[in-house]
Amino acid sequence: METDLRVFAVDDDPLVLRALERMLRANNFSVEAFTSPAAFLERPAYDGPSCLLLDLRMPELTGLDVQAAMSRKGVVMPIVFLSAEGDVPSTARAMREGAIDFLEKPVDEEQLLATLERARLAALTLYQQRQRERDAEVRLARLTKREREVCDLVAAGLLNKQIAFELGMSEKTVKVHRGRLTRKLGVDSVPALVRLLSSRPADR
Repeated sequence: METDLRVFAVDDDPLVLRALERMLRANNFSVEAFTSPAAFLERPAYDGPSCLLLDLRMPELTGLDVQAAMSRKGVVMPIVFLSAEGDVPSTARAMREGAIDFLEKPVDEEQLLATLERARLAALTLYQQRQRERDAEVRLARLTKREREVCDLVAAGLLNKQIAFELGMSEKTVKVHRGRLTRKLGVDSVPALVRLLSSRPADR
C-alpha cells in the first residue's frame, strides 16, 4: 500500500536516481524521478501531499536554483537536499529558504526514511491548508458584493447598527444580509465566520 506522500526526486546522475527510486518504492512511496531539473519545473503542479529530494550540484540548474524557481512560481513543498559536496554556505542558504534537511550522499536509508516522515507531516499540513483556502474561496464567491461588505464588517466585530452606519443602510437591511451570508457560507456564529475568513490565502 502506497503512502500518502508523492516523492519527486531530481538528480542528474541516472545511477543515483535509480537507486533512490528502488529504495523509495521498496518502502511504498509513490515516486517521480527527473534527471533534468528543468523538466521537473515544467511538470504541472501536483495537488496532493508531496516533497522533493533535490540534488545540490547539477550542471543545468543547481538545487538552489530549482528552490528559487519554485519560490517564484509559488510552488510550495518540503525540500530535502542531497549532495556529496555540501558546503556550509549552501546548506545555510537552503535551510534559510525553507528546506527541511540536507543529507549527504550516499544516503543512509534509515536517515532518509526518518526525514521523509517529517516531510510527510509537513506536506500534509500544507495540503490541508490549501484545501481550507480553496473551500473558503468557493464559499465566499457565493456572496454578492454587498453581502461581502457586511461579512467583512461582521468579522471585524461591528454591531448591526454600526454596519448600517458604515454602509448607509437600515439596520433591518443589515440583518437581512447577515442572514443570507451566514446561510450561504454555512456558518452559525461570528467566530466561525472569522475562522473562515482567516482561511483565505494570505494575499487575498
